[in-house]
Amino acid sequence: MAPSAPPPPPLARRLVALALALALAALVSPASAARKIPASVTPISRDLYRPRRFIVFQSFGQHGRELITSELALSLLYILTEKRKIAGVDLSSFEKILEHLVIKVVPIENFNGRKRVEAGEICDRRNGRGVDLNRNWSVDWGKKEKDYNPFEEDPGTAPFSEPEAQIMQELSKSFKPHIWVNVHSGMEALFMPYDHKNTTPDGAPSHLMRSVLENVNHRNFQDSCLVGSGGGAVGYLAHGTTTDYLYDIAKVPMPFTFEIYGDEKASTDDCFKMFNPVDKITFDRVINKWCMAFLILFEEGLRTLPDDQVVSQGALDNWVPMGGEILERNMDQKSGGENGKLEGLDLGMQELKTYFRLFMLSTFLLMFMFCSRISKNRSRDSDEQSTA
Repeated sequence: MAPSAPPPPPLARRLVALALALALAALVSPASAARKIPASVTPISRDLYRPRRFIVFQSFGQHGRELITSELALSLLYILTEKRKIAGVDLSSFEKILEHLVIKVVPIENFNGRKRVEAGEICDRRNGRGVDLNRNWSVDWGKKEKDYNPFEEDPGTAPFSEPEAQIMQELSKSFKPHIWVNVHSGMEALFMPYDHKNTTPDGAPSHLMRSVLENVNHRNFQDSCLVGSGGGAVGYLAHGTTTDYLYDIAKVPMPFTFEIYGDEKASTDDCFKMFNPVDKITFDRVINKWCMAFLILFEEGLRTLPDDQVVSQGALDNWVPMGGEILERNMDQKSGGENGKLEGLDLGMQELKTYFRLFMLSTFLLMFMFCSRISKNRSRDSDEQSTA
């Protein structure tokens, strides 16, 4: 007589429990959770969900030889996270301002270019592929002036041919800042568009930008910095720049270029000294002065920008974390809380169906193995009886 069938294997029961547990986890973990910003993501405030938000993007180290710019980024982050103070300055008055800011910082945009400088090519401003990243954007790209120097201003094979420029362009779309500051060294100046022509934009937006820069210049530099368009004030025209793209194409309300240091007495053969302070006293003075300039910029920008251009609470769905994964949301298709719950429910149902299919497949395989074992046992019993 064939042996009686054994009870269902414990594995099957464990698979059932696992499927139900995973499905339940999917149901109680809505997709909308991806929209929440961890407190550790931003160095400014742990409370990001307030009605009025002013979004600032800052890029440092676009040119490899301008090492001082990345040092400024680090110091500014220390100040914003209250790990460092500015000598002789009471920062308590800025606490309320910081509550209304969302800040993104790229401390070294041109990492491979910086490595080339640190390896001894101290005059090089290009990236690792020999392209000037501040000539690789699409507005008036590729145009060359009479004094064009390919070693200094190689624009690349096409607009956004360089990965660094592509990343920054993507950030401009995702983060949608009100202010974008591209930080350089070589002189002391506060620039607004345009770089590719000797003029500034027309209309009220241009007046607002100039007003902000002039106030920063007056309050922090005693009117000692150059203020105006890059193309009009710096002495040469630059084509395919970040600032011009951000204003004309990305529609950033206030894109600026800050030039934070320059030694006019330095020899043209001494690029390091020309673009970077070489003694501690000067270094500290530059860092403190420009950290203060950024704090004033935050205050001036928040006060100057019209209310209808400052984002409300919901626009923070369009957040780009510092870690690199882009959670880009289409602002025209934003959904409310109910839609978020429905998305979570939909995700949970999809997960439930998936795990149910896996459970059915596992059950089928187990039944197949069980039936095969019974068949073999019956066949073996028949053979034994016939032999006897």
